[in-house]
Amino acid sequence: MNMGIVAVKIKIMPESPTTNIKNIEMGAKIMIEKDGGKNVTFHEEPIAFGLKAVFLSFAWPEEKELEELEEKLGKIKYVKSAEVSDIRRAIG
Repeated sequence: MNMGIVAVKIKIMPESPTTNIKNIEMGAKIMIEKDGGKNVTFHEEPIAFGLKAVFLSFAWPEEKELEELEEKLGKIKYVKSAEVSDIRRAIG
């Protein structure tokens, strides 16, 4: 049986306001695509005191677990945490 695609949003918190977010984004994109994710996009949202959260949105094979990817993203250098903030079945 062929499984579907889910739209995933992951929130990554850098360690500090001075962390180079572009390096985190590049590492995350490579990791996600290597594990089967597609169409990775990023946007940043200010949190407080100059700190910005990075939100990654991408298409993910429904049958693949996200926990392992979440753990890998959390181990990127200068990342404080990574957690799935939204997941929904893609239509079309």
